[in-house]
Amino acid sequence: MRPSCFFRWELFPFSGVFDNINLQFRPSLAPSLPPSSPHSEADLTSKTKTKDKWFSGGKIAATVIVVFVAIIVSVVGIAKRRKRKQDIELPTESVQFDLKTIEAATNNFSEHNKLGEGGFGEVYKGMLMNGTEVAVKRLSKTSGQGEVEFKNEVVVVAKLQHRNLVRLLGFSLHGEEKLLVYEFVPNQSLDYFLFDPSKRVQLNWTVRRNIVVGITRGVLYLHQDSRLKIIHRDLKASNILLDAHMNPKIADFGMARIFGVDQTVANTARVVGTFGYMPPEYVTHGQFSTKSDVYSFRVLILEIISGRKNSSFYQMDGLVKNLVTYVWRLWENESLIEFVDNGIKEDCKRDEVIRYIHIGMLCVQENPVDRPTLSTIYQMLTNSSVTLPVPRTPGFFFGNGPRSNPLAHGLEPGQSSSKSIPCSVDEATITDVTPR
Repeated sequence: MRPSCFFRWELFPFSGVFDNINLQFRPSLAPSLPPSSPHSEADLTSKTKTKDKWFSGGKIAATVIVVFVAIIVSVVGIAKRRKRKQDIELPTESVQFDLKTIEAATNNFSEHNKLGEGGFGEVYKGMLMNGTEVAVKRLSKTSGQGEVEFKNEVVVVAKLQHRNLVRLLGFSLHGEEKLLVYEFVPNQSLDYFLFDPSKRVQLNWTVRRNIVVGITRGVLYLHQDSRLKIIHRDLKASNILLDAHMNPKIADFGMARIFGVDQTVANTARVVGTFGYMPPEYVTHGQFSTKSDVYSFRVLILEIISGRKNSSFYQMDGLVKNLVTYVWRLWENESLIEFVDNGIKEDCKRDEVIRYIHIGMLCVQENPVDRPTLSTIYQMLTNSSVTLPVPRTPGFFFGNGPRSNPLAHGLEPGQSSSKSIPCSVDEATITDVTPR
């Protein structure tokens, strides 16, 4: 199993095996001493001293050899351990593509290959030389995702393997050109279907329910089941991709943060994300945790059920509202069914949809401690026998006055700003926000 060495030496011939060897070439194997003579005792004494010296020299030689062998064994062992470590780390490392390879795959980023664009840049469809279809995320030079976020996304996504997470195949960093190469997901993003009346009809209640459960599995993996504990920090419909079978895959990990195993909360001076999806403690204090993703997750649940954007609830009927406020009012009036998209009212189970809305309300509690974890949410969604607690007044519950209106301060729904702006009734402010 490992390198070894056996060393043996003798002072005298071994069992006569060397008797026939020419003695002039092997003087150490001379015959026995002649009969004693007047000088025999002195000769014997001299020979004994010679043998003692030989024995001492042999001990030194043996020691040196043993030490040398031990060093070799240690070096080989270290090399093997290092190789095993590299073998473990190798699958987590993504491939670095040459820029020319990506340009050839996307037909030099042609408009015909463009799948979409956003604040970060454009996404292009491509095909590698081996026939693999890919989606190339090309970051714009003016995007909020700089080199730090780019490297962060490469490191984070390369270590993740889950069917509800988009898979990173590789990257390219060539001067100011920053490219991420993902698996190709044919049905684009959730918002492409959800907020288009003509396409939303493809999302019946069964499909929407499976999307909600799939997103739950993906976020649960990030928070609990992966090698790393990861906070996504930017969950929204445009960051949920749909495969050929309409299964969800969470994407865009540029803002993700890695937590320690025992770490539960962290703070940042740079608040990033999309307004309306960020929880109160993150907006006002820069504090984020797994419960931050829970708050954002609630927006996805409610948007999926209603088929409407979070931002569409502002200024309804001339009153200042948001998604949370609107649903809470329906909860108080026991009329949650009014929140459900008309396109799924006929084919859905009323009790099941109301339960999903109820779970969404539990996710927006103002105190993060009151929000359920993703593991609890998954049990609530998949096991109807789990009793749901009564939700409390949610965070960001806007009244009907100008002080609670974020639009009165120049902030468009669904956007972030670098200005200091009131975001809640207690006039807490949000600063240094990078647009997405």
